[in-house]
Amino acid sequence: QVQLVESGGGLVQAGGSLRLSCVASGRTFGVYFMGWFRQAPGKEREFVAAISWSGGRSFYVESVKGRFTISRDNAKNTVYLQMNSLKPEDTAVYYCAASKTTVYYSVSSYDYWGQGTQVTVSS
Repeated sequence: QVQLVESGGGLVQAGGSLRLSCVASGRTFGVYFMGWFRQAPGKEREFVAAISWSGGRSFYVESVKGRFTISRDNAKNTVYLQMNSLKPEDTAVYYCAASKTTVYYSVSSYDYWGQGTQVTVSS
């Protein structure tokens, strides 16, 4: 089992920034990708960003490219999502997830999920 604990959500005005953190613990051997997903009310959970466990590769959904940056600190087993130039449409519950597959963008590829952290962007 892999345990994931997110933090860093909150309320911010449009144009502001937030940094989400996700600490991984437990049996992390074999994890290939760490991802961030989000789910807005009435919508399906969607892929936001992912980073390989080694940190060498990262991927983003088109709508956040240039505004969000995913990174990881191997020594702390922590993945970050730096979110800049936030927009009201970024409002959602953000989830950290771990995948033991090489498919980084699909919800079904991730076996372990955090509890989620709310991000609210006011206009």
